[in-house]
Amino acid sequence: MPKVKVARKSTAIDMTAMCDVAFLLLSFFILTTKFKPSEALAVVTPNSVSAKAAPENDVVLITIDKEGKVYLSVSDKNSAEKRAIITSISTAKGLNLSTAQIAAFARASSYVGVPFTQLGSLLSTPVEDISKIKMEGIPVTDTLNNQLTDWLYAAKQAFEGKKMELLVKGDNDSKYPSFQGVLNAFKKNDLLKFQMVTNPEGVPAGTELYRINHDKK
Repeated sequence: MPKVKVARKSTAIDMTAMCDVAFLLLSFFILTTKFKPSEALAVVTPNSVSAKAAPENDVVLITIDKEGKVYLSVSDKNSAEKRAIITSISTAKGLNLSTAQIAAFARASSYVGVPFTQLGSLLSTPVEDISKIKMEGIPVTDTLNNQLTDWLYAAKQAFEGKKMELLVKGDNDSKYPSFQGVLNAFKKNDLLKFQMVTNPEGVPAGTELYRINHDKK
């Protein structure tokens, strides 16, 4: 008796459910992804071989741009310390800053780069207009009027009982007199340890910074 031949049919796979899951996952990652915000101050840091990542909390950051202008900022998670710093400055310098002006210094991504005489005006400026202001920097080159000394004294008091992470971020083309003025302010406040923020290259495998950079990819 001849064998019965079964007709061959192509296998059809319904991919509708798979596509739905793929698009749901894609939508989830797009909506939950947090992009790194652009830096308020554009500074081209020098390269270095480093294995240690810069701290993110309890940070007082001194930035020196390519023109030698000096700016000060405090990490966003230290809003209480920010308020203590600006309140201390307001009292010590007789600025009589308002509650709104103090809150402006305590807000996220705030920074200061003006003399005390212009501080009230800066803190009264709406957030969207801050980038339009051409700040002249905190005075540091005049040994008799190194205002960064006062800022660091206020910061040191605000972080009392905590380890204050002091960072310096200088542009590759920044002027030496400004850097010298920053160091003088450190010495007057007995702040003898600080870290330089650089652009790491050739990070050794297995180090803390290597793992952080690998996780970002």
